[in-house]
Amino acid sequence: MSSTPRSPQVQVVAVVGPTAAGKSDLGVELARRLGGEVINTDSMQLYRGMDIGTAKLPESERGGVPHHLLDVWDVRETASVAEYQRLARDRIELLLAEGRVPVLVGGSGLYVRAAVDRLEFPGTDPEVRAALEAELAARGSGHLHQRLADADPAAAAAILPSNGRRIVRALEVIAITGAPFTAQLPGPDEDQSVYRTLQIGVDVARPELDARITTRVDRMWEAGFPDEVRRLEQAGLREGRTASRALGYQQLLASFAGEHDEATAREETVRTTRRFARRQDTWFRRDGRVHWLSGAAADRAQLPGLAWELVEREFGR
Repeated sequence: MSSTPRSPQVQVVAVVGPTAAGKSDLGVELARRLGGEVINTDSMQLYRGMDIGTAKLPESERGGVPHHLLDVWDVRETASVAEYQRLARDRIELLLAEGRVPVLVGGSGLYVRAAVDRLEFPGTDPEVRAALEAELAARGSGHLHQRLADADPAAAAAILPSNGRRIVRALEVIAITGAPFTAQLPGPDEDQSVYRTLQIGVDVARPELDARITTRVDRMWEAGFPDEVRRLEQAGLREGRTASRALGYQQLLASFAGEHDEATAREETVRTTRRFARRQDTWFRRDGRVHWLSGAAADRAQLPGLAWELVEREFGR
């Protein structure tokens, strides 16, 4: 199937925002009302078996709405935004051809942009990549993250200091193109949309979001998250350059290796997830096309209705 995009008049909805804000439930409700289907834009939910730790919505909570681009990659595979873009565009085109509305749901900002914006990804340079990976192995991700912060502060703000793979890629792009990594992304004031997309951001105040993240991690452990990571470890999780660094998975793998105890892994998962949520919020706040709605507990009952009003206003539904 061709991944050639249609005109910008096509209707797509994207539900975005930080982790634990309530995107998944809203995405299901909008897809149900629109007669649409959900397309995942969470980079880690693309991995098979990474269910509990990524808060992958179980079948019983999907309301009969088909979900796409879940469980695509083996945990040993390295994630590729370019490959995701191809998969997402193909799925969007198929749904549109069937008269179904694609509802993108997830908090991986670059994946959302890859799906709906006119985004091209520079190639790779084996020599540059090898040199950066050697430096990563010798000096650690923190050192390279500081270099990225000096060269491209916006990219450094969006990438965790522990995410060596993404830091290496950003520095590689800078070396190849001679321009900041974020220069490859169209600015929010540029008309670079491939589809006529309504982006709805789910906003939760920091204290409440931090509390939700703590509760989510507690429930992950209650649901058997350590057992999930042990099973995936046997399936090659440690070999995966991307999956092994996922929040919670990285901390438990370190615990299994004797670097710290499980209680510390749990605490570190809470801490790093809170920090990651702040980075997600920063990423999406830069895009003026996002319409923000409150996902606070006090406003949760009104959220679907307000989101539907946005859809009707944007698309005349």
